[in-house]
Amino acid sequence: MPIQEKCRILDHQKVGPKHFKLTITSKYISTHAQPGQFVNVRCSQNYDPLLRCPLSIHRIAKEHGRFELLYEIIGRGTKLLSEFSVGEELDVVGPLGKGFNFDRNKEISILVGGGMGIAPLLSLAENLKTKANYIFIGAKTRDAVFGENDFRQVTDQILFSTDDGSYGKKGLVSDVLLDFIENELKTTNFGQATIYTCGPKVMLKAIADIAFQKQISCQVSMEQLMACGIGSCLGCVINTSSGYKKVCDEGPVFDAREILWKD
Repeated sequence: MPIQEKCRILDHQKVGPKHFKLTITSKYISTHAQPGQFVNVRCSQNYDPLLRCPLSIHRIAKEHGRFELLYEIIGRGTKLLSEFSVGEELDVVGPLGKGFNFDRNKEISILVGGGMGIAPLLSLAENLKTKANYIFIGAKTRDAVFGENDFRQVTDQILFSTDDGSYGKKGLVSDVLLDFIENELKTTNFGQATIYTCGPKVMLKAIADIAFQKQISCQVSMEQLMACGIGSCLGCVINTSSGYKKVCDEGPVFDAREILWKD
């Protein structure tokens, strides 16, 4: 069950041109949060802007009573958030949404993040107990690649791709994934693998198509504009095989087979 509380900022680092990593305290949120969930953050000390900013939980440190958020400045709210300093407090609601359902019986986990889609994947990677973990990180350019050192603490099986070829392989991360599955994945039973992915919708659809083609189970964390973050305003609904569902409440993680991508 989510709560609203004042959370103190322990660390606030700039990690890219417009990208920041926040470390904040909350014994409750860090204890109850699951990989794939998010929090709703008030980005100023007042009610301007009125709406909170939904941010994926990047890393969970239950034993220390803190968690991390990775975000990009994309509007006035996140610009104001970037101006908060260590020691100040943030008004936070969380944990929110439905996280990843990771199957510990599966032998292979494949994590695919596009751009800021890596945000919810680090906490997942740190919680997986599968025998083989593969991580794919795609971005437009080298400057937009984040978290390499953190992910390398989990596995050294990481493949990078950039649109311009400035880091890793040149091209789309979905193409790199397909090539890996067809030529390098050491299994004849794709049923032993699960794909977990987050990123732009066009990327998620491509990953879902690959998973369907190869008969690999796939969970997608949907990036959708949210207003309330608690399922009341119906502003973030998506079309699924069982009707419209609220990303903030019934997601953001869904089975890829549920999503009707052409809505």
